[in-house]
Amino acid sequence: MLKFKPLVPVFIIYIILLLIGATIPGMWQPIMFVMFYIAIGVALNNFLGLTGYVDFGYVAFLAMGAYGMGVALGYFTYLGTLAIALGFVLALVFSTILCTVVGGVALRLRGAYFAIATIGVNEGLRYLIEGARIWGGSEGIVLSGKLRQTFGPEFANFLSTVFADVCLIVVVFIASIVTVYLINSKIGYALLAVREDEDAAKIMGINVTKYKLIAFFTSATIGALVGASAWTLKLTYVFPEDVFFIHYTVEAIVIVMLGGAGTLLGPVIGGLLYGYLKYYLSVILPGFQLLAFAPLLVLIVVAFPDGIVGYLKRKLRNTKVYEYIV
Repeated sequence: MLKFKPLVPVFIIYIILLLIGATIPGMWQPIMFVMFYIAIGVALNNFLGLTGYVDFGYVAFLAMGAYGMGVALGYFTYLGTLAIALGFVLALVFSTILCTVVGGVALRLRGAYFAIATIGVNEGLRYLIEGARIWGGSEGIVLSGKLRQTFGPEFANFLSTVFADVCLIVVVFIASIVTVYLINSKIGYALLAVREDEDAAKIMGINVTKYKLIAFFTSATIGALVGASAWTLKLTYVFPEDVFFIHYTVEAIVIVMLGGAGTLLGPVIGGLLYGYLKYYLSVILPGFQLLAFAPLLVLIVVAFPDGIVGYLKRKLRNTKVYEYIV
């Protein structure tokens, strides 16, 4: 159980955020906005942070999760509430298939070659869906009418508000538990060796492809669950040009690097800071938020090159607090 002590500050942050959202009027949606960015940060960190590989096509896994839930609710509504469970299963199946195909090939590449390959997969999959008119093609899947017709207006609203938010919260908690397990397990030590020097790890007998695939699969699975809950259930539609938007991958990378790559607390702090800055700057400076947002991020990254949590770990190394910061 000592391995899970770093979860204490993470769960405290989650509980405080949820209490703020539940008790202060008008704060629930901003909190869920922040939780979404924490979720994608934690999800990507399981791959980027633990291996050092930058996956610019990561949003494809969120898209597969969104389409998994979209297909279930769009084509199997006659199953009733079982269609929701089927949606999560399909989200995992679609992401696993994509992860196996992409990981088996792209993970043999390194550096810029890997990044370019993953961008190509993301864009290629999007245009395949649009061009071949898979799952509605460019018209996407619109679920609001079907949900109201099948479940009634009240339950349909419940699904797209309370239930979708609860699913996202559960995914965030599970993702944090999985992350701390990976970091403190044999898998985490092998991935640390791969991140520091992949060639040396091979010489020491580590099956680098196997461990990279494990991290890739874990990250993809969490991303798919985020896509199924925070996208399809929440928004009740899936359009390829939106769900494959590479901007979400860039945001996830910024969150991981901002908080501290390869740490448990890093993506949480990064997602919290990024989400609140983005939300409130868009309210205070509508139309100019990106102009103010970019220099703020640059200043933070320059001040904390190892991420905020990396800086805290150096400062608190000889204190009792250090064992809670991973």
